[in-house]
Amino acid sequence: MSDDWRADRIRSALRGENPSVLRRLEAGFAVIGDVQFLPGYAVLLTDDPAVERLSDLPRARRLAFLSDMDRLGEAVERACGRLDPDFRRVNLEILGNTDGFLHAHVWPRFEWEPADLVHMPVWLYPRASWHDAECALGPQHDELREAIRAELDRLSDVR
Repeated sequence: MSDDWRADRIRSALRGENPSVLRRLEAGFAVIGDVQFLPGYAVLLTDDPAVERLSDLPRARRLAFLSDMDRLGEAVERACGRLDPDFRRVNLEILGNTDGFLHAHVWPRFEWEPADLVHMPVWLYPRASWHDAECALGPQHDELREAIRAELDRLSDVR
C-alpha cells in the first residue's frame, strides 16, 4: 500500500484503506501514531472530513467524540501499563494547529523519558524525534497495536 492514505487520513479510513486504523469507534477512528518515540501514541480522528473543530459537531456527536477520546485514552493507558512498567500516565489533547480536521492526541508518558522532558508537553521534544526512522511506526509495533485493540474491545464490552 502506498502512502497516499496520509494525504487524506479520514477519507482513507472511511474507505478501509488507512493502515493505521486500530478500530472504528462511535464518532471516529482510533489510529496508531505515525511516530512512536513514546510507544503507544495514538490519535482519534473524526469520521467527518468536513469537521474542523469540536464545536462544529452537534452536541450529541461532540459528546460521542469525547467519549471515544476517553475510551482510546483508557485503552492506551491499560496497554502501555501492561507492556512497560515505567508507564506513568496518558495526556489527552485536542489542538488542531497543523491539521485542519478534528482529531485528538493520546500521548502515553513514561518514567524513562529524558529528565528535562518528562514533566513537559510532548511538543517540546526535539523536532528530530518526529522524523527519526528508529521511531517510525512499523512491524516492531504490532504487539502494541494488538494490545491497544484488545483494550478498546474490552472497554466496548463494559460500556
